[in-house]
Amino acid sequence: MTKSGKHIVATNRQAKREFEIFDTIEAGMVLKGSEVKSLRNAQAQLAEAFCRIHKGEIWLNSCHISKYDHSSPTFSHEPDRPRKLLLHKREIQRLQAQVDQKGLTLIVLSLYFKNGKAKVELGLARRKNLVDKRRQLAQREAEREATRAIARQQKQGPID
Repeated sequence: MTKSGKHIVATNRQAKREFEIFDTIEAGMVLKGSEVKSLRNAQAQLAEAFCRIHKGEIWLNSCHISKYDHSSPTFSHEPDRPRKLLLHKREIQRLQAQVDQKGLTLIVLSLYFKNGKAKVELGLARRKNLVDKRRQLAQREAEREATRAIARQQKQGPID
């Protein structure tokens, strides 16, 4: 449990590497009981998860939530089924406009419990091309080298 009351179940670690994220949004999820139990056991994968807006509703696709071991077959769920996300109508319309006009994608960044309710963090993103990835890697390496140089200078002490 973090200080903000979040219990993180799964994160999409590839998202920040593969996409340039412009905005994030928190949404609720419509789940079955066995899905909630599986999430509490941290049995979810977000690697391929994405969202689609269809008929004024947002659907989470390709999010794998494993079957709960102790549920009966009649009350069990399909692991890769599409799941409806809960957002206000005007938020969905705003997201739809940005996806249509700017060519952005809705990706899943993390899945967590907040005050006992399952939430998903969505990101409005654009896929990075190879040049952007190289530029980001070079910038990160330059920052590391600068902090190393500062640390070496402080270690040597003042120059008279």
